[in-house]
Amino acid sequence: MPPTDLSLQIQLHPFPDGDAVAQALAQAVADDLRAALALRGQASVALSGGTTPRRFLQALSRQALDWANVTVTLVDERWVDEDHERSNARLVKEYLLQDAAADAHFVPLYRPAATPDDALSEVAAALPASLDVAVLGMGGDGHTASFFPGGDRLAEAMDPDTATQVLPMRAPGAGEPRITLTLPVLRDAGRLYLHIEGGEKRQVLQQALSGQGAGAGYPMRTVLQALHAPLQVYLAQ
Repeated sequence: MPPTDLSLQIQLHPFPDGDAVAQALAQAVADDLRAALALRGQASVALSGGTTPRRFLQALSRQALDWANVTVTLVDERWVDEDHERSNARLVKEYLLQDAAADAHFVPLYRPAATPDDALSEVAAALPASLDVAVLGMGGDGHTASFFPGGDRLAEAMDPDTATQVLPMRAPGAGEPRITLTLPVLRDAGRLYLHIEGGEKRQVLQQALSGQGAGAGYPMRTVLQALHAPLQVYLAQ
């Protein structure tokens, strides 16, 4: 039986370049946060690291929001100090939590413990009860969050029925040990976005959607299969 094409699981928003996609994604995320603030007086967002989000984070920081009532956390994190160059917390602090956006409540995933396993309960207790928005990235190996191919806790982290919010992850392609939100936490966000740039990432996404070749084993394909609503894909050509 041929693989199922999951194209209906995404809504594609293409833009001509990285600046344009950053501005558009920042506007969309800010609109979602404003809606949550209007409804409940508070809002929450989980963000991804890497180099791609920098312009988006800067654009989001300039959005007019009641930042004091916005909780910002991370989709995943490397188990490194927040002053480390590979820290996602450092990225968010440098590019988002500036000026008015500095009033946001930031919930890091890293704690000063030897391993992520030692801090899971502390991290889980600090997380918002649910997410209004989550913004994913994606690697060339089809990973998203810290759902890496070959990850030691991958099956558990991607179990659509797990009640666990965060898990450690070690994988050949991950570098440092990591900590990640689990699939249900991301799937159940009020709005789930994927931010990618370039032809290579678009090809990886297409493989994940079609299930052809290597795409059949991409963690991103498992995420797509689990979604209750289409993933909002913001893509720079």
